[in-house]
Amino acid sequence: MSCIHNTPLPCFSASSSSFPRRNRCASFKSRIHCTLGGTVAEPKSTTSAEPLLLNAVRGEDVERPPVWLMRQAGRYMKSYQVICEKYPSFRQRSENTDLVVEISLQPWKVFKPDGVILFSDILTPLSGMNIPFDIVKGKGPIIANPISEASQVNEVREFVPEENVPYVGEALTILRKEVDNKAAVLGFVGAPFTLASYVVEGGSSKHFSKIKRLAFSQPKVLHALLQKFTSSMARYVQYQADNGAQAVQIFDSWATELSPVDFEEFSLPYLKQIVDSVKKTHPDLPLILYASGSGGLLERLASTGVDVVSLDWTVDMAEGRRRLGADVAVQGNVDPGVLFGSKEFITKRINDTVKKAGKGKHILNLGHGIVVGTPEENVAHFFEVAKGIRY
Repeated sequence: MSCIHNTPLPCFSASSSSFPRRNRCASFKSRIHCTLGGTVAEPKSTTSAEPLLLNAVRGEDVERPPVWLMRQAGRYMKSYQVICEKYPSFRQRSENTDLVVEISLQPWKVFKPDGVILFSDILTPLSGMNIPFDIVKGKGPIIANPISEASQVNEVREFVPEENVPYVGEALTILRKEVDNKAAVLGFVGAPFTLASYVVEGGSSKHFSKIKRLAFSQPKVLHALLQKFTSSMARYVQYQADNGAQAVQIFDSWATELSPVDFEEFSLPYLKQIVDSVKKTHPDLPLILYASGSGGLLERLASTGVDVVSLDWTVDMAEGRRRLGADVAVQGNVDPGVLFGSKEFITKRINDTVKKAGKGKHILNLGHGIVVGTPEENVAHFFEVAKGIRY
């Protein structure tokens, strides 16, 4: 569906851990209106010195869309691979304050994105909840004892982030000082259904048969597990905000494996609980919700009360805008594969996405995380073009 503009198009010009902690490194001390069944809210002027990303989410007048990339810390960067050679365990890299800070800052130092996201994993809280796990290279997450019955759910503890993951709070505090409000520091958590999917399936899954069996044959057991994840993740979001996160993204990657009616039972109520709990204590904290393959659930995602819905690349940006409505900011949604194309092709896709999103309340991003092997020079070009755009 195309976007019909009543005004001229903008100019898109490219003008505590189980691993020992090392001594902290010294360096860490130191709006276009679219007639798509609705309009993008009129931007409010501001003199705020806050990061561009926060201003854009709140509908304030910004000269360009802020930009960051999911999974921008790690994977594709040569500097990250050097760290991986020295520290081969993902958990060692993600549960050590100094390493978390160093890896989180790698893309910031090279590309200066408008969002600097914590280097971590959505499964990081599991150990503190009495759910042993590991992340194995080539295999992904491995849950030692997959949950399948009520007695196991009873053994799951409530998550206490200040006790279980103090390195997360420490890293966020350092990141805020290092970035110095030149970009927004982003935290993130896993959504209850997605976390439950991992611990019931025993890791990643193609068919999600185990968690669906539990959902449809023993729903009370799954609901009990989901409730524990819900209260724990609400507390985790609050903890991240208290320690420096200026926005938090909730990843419900696997909720889109549910039919709409099952999403409304096993995911939506718990997402709403998290949003409601956080908004009571941190009313101004922007919450971003991402679910891959979410084209069939967009309106339901918006109904959670989050401030931003992040679109994957299978949804046309203009259509997504129309379906979400003017009150919800949007993030995305360039196909990560585009970064393997020519610089001209990358430029074209960026401009197309920003044009369809319209002016304001848009965070430019990929529709999923950066793919391993993405050329760093193409990532540099992505940021150069994006930061040169002017509405």
